[in-house]
Amino acid sequence: MSVLQHSTDSPWEAVGGYSRAVRSGNRIYVAGTTASGADGALDLDDAGEQARAILNIIKNAIESLGGSMSGVVRTRIYVSDIAHWEKVARVHGEVFADIRPACTLVEARLVDDSLLVEIEAEAVVEGGDAL
Repeated sequence: MSVLQHSTDSPWEAVGGYSRAVRSGNRIYVAGTTASGADGALDLDDAGEQARAILNIIKNAIESLGGSMSGVVRTRIYVSDIAHWEKVARVHGEVFADIRPACTLVEARLVDDSLLVEIEAEAVVEGGDAL
């Protein structure tokens, strides 16, 4: 089976040897994504703003591999402080209001203290065949 990969300029991808997203058949798996770019963490100090930036990065990754946000079936959300859960959940709710994927939200220690949120996603490509 053929595999497609999508990478961003995140410094952690090269260090950790992983892709932002991988498509295998009609499934897309998006790695844990933070509000970061080529120069590291974005200058966002609000968990809701970070979640919005992350979901845009995830959207771009999924679309680059032939999927869409409507195909997202699972998300996992990690917050550095459980006090951020509601801001993050509200942004997730805006983006996925009509999609309603399975979702888990937990508190976890993240790779950089300025990162408040990390999100993973899995999507199914609608009508997509194995590559």
